[in-house]
Amino acid sequence: MSSNKGSKSKSRVVVVGAGIGGLTAGALLARRGYDVLILDQAIVPGGCASTFKRRGFIFDVGATQVAGLEPGGIHKRIFDELEVDLPPTTPCDPACAVFLPGEKQPINVWRDREKWAVERQKQFPGSEPFWQLMGKLFAASWKFQARDPVLPPRNLWDLWHLVSSIRLDTSITFPFTFATVGDALRLYGVYGDKRLKTFLDMQLKLYSQVDADETALLYAATALAVSQEPQGLYHLQGSMQVLSDRLVEALEKYGGKLLMRHTVEKINTKSGKVTGVTIRDLKTGEVWTENADRVVANVTTQNLVQLVETDSIANYQRRVDKLPDASGAFVIYLGVDRAAIPEGCPPHLQFLYDYNGPIGENNSLFVSVSKAGDGRAPEGKATIIASSFTDAQMWWQGTKEEYDKLKQEYTKEAIERLGEYFNLSPENIIHQETATPRTFARFTARDRGIVGGIGQRVSTFGPFGFATRTPVKHLWLVGDSTHPGEGTAGVSYSALTVVRQIEAAK
Repeated sequence: MSSNKGSKSKSRVVVVGAGIGGLTAGALLARRGYDVLILDQAIVPGGCASTFKRRGFIFDVGATQVAGLEPGGIHKRIFDELEVDLPPTTPCDPACAVFLPGEKQPINVWRDREKWAVERQKQFPGSEPFWQLMGKLFAASWKFQARDPVLPPRNLWDLWHLVSSIRLDTSITFPFTFATVGDALRLYGVYGDKRLKTFLDMQLKLYSQVDADETALLYAATALAVSQEPQGLYHLQGSMQVLSDRLVEALEKYGGKLLMRHTVEKINTKSGKVTGVTIRDLKTGEVWTENADRVVANVTTQNLVQLVETDSIANYQRRVDKLPDASGAFVIYLGVDRAAIPEGCPPHLQFLYDYNGPIGENNSLFVSVSKAGDGRAPEGKATIIASSFTDAQMWWQGTKEEYDKLKQEYTKEAIERLGEYFNLSPENIIHQETATPRTFARFTARDRGIVGGIGQRVSTFGPFGFATRTPVKHLWLVGDSTHPGEGTAGVSYSALTVVRQIEAAK
């Protein structure tokens, strides 16, 4: 069966994947007059920023906090263009409370810049020159990013917009283009500060997928400072799903269409140019080809090369194959009585239990806790979501019995770890559920259930990263595999870049 249901007067765009990147690109293109169809295999939109409900509790699947809602922020800009109200939020303050091994008092990452400066000087004496450098690099990088550069450039239009974003105030970043955070720590003689290095490793693993020795310094400068005013991280009222719901509202307001439970089995090409997609309705099994003038893929690079004929992107495929293995996530979702939550508990915490262990595999946990009245739990109850990076591949090996045993072991250990801070007596746990990379693969369709995009190493960051333009004409990539990386703000920026590129081509 073949169809082309779009209006002849409008350019037809098919978006593969209804994550935040795909929804943003689709809504903006619909707003600008394109005939847009978004397809996703899941039950609800949002991808790793979606939710699920159990026994009156609402759990955020992956992402639990949002950046870019402040005036001038990427979400504020996009929602203003879409003429849709931003969802109600509260700022995260502290953005995160970080507990190092054996320590009862956390390192609080405060939203107030002066308060954070006092905190870090107290926690890491002698490190302030390092933080001052990070602040200067952030200020320059933020101004640069606000001019909407296109990274990495793939044609003259991209290059022009990149060069136009470079000003005198950007020059401070040039000497650090190939530097890592580890290089900066050595420069200021604080690499040997175990507490500082461990704190940075923990925070950067969340934002860049790799530690201080591997994270590009210019990326880290932004990632480590974006939680302070006038920027900030925000806790959405209701759940992360409200972000997707507002984007779907905008998409449909401007005539776009979203089909859930529909998977794209193939992106079709001819003579190096995209022609459409092959779709399967997961409810009926019906398969058909949908013609398209342009296709926007909100998928990982690993998924993209599986969807396109290898001959069209052979060199691209080789680069993807050479990428270091990406991490998966082990997540435990708890619905608890409010008595399980210590008084004054911040909404986001990070724990490391052993300096000699990895940042992941339950030796470290990133924990999000619902607030009273935020819509995630019934009155007198709360949600606790704890995640840990894990080797994705090991969850696909062995028998079902071995998988179940591994899952049980990780669950037991996570509960024990969390019980050191929360009161997780049996009577306080109302609901308990876990997710592994296999769970994420099933519900988000991400290759092997990997999360968080491509590690922001020097070799894969900014000018050296994967472009939104692909080797196939009229096929674009959005999401956490592209600049500027993971998080709802990052993927929204990549979507805006794609929309600008499509408009420029028109």
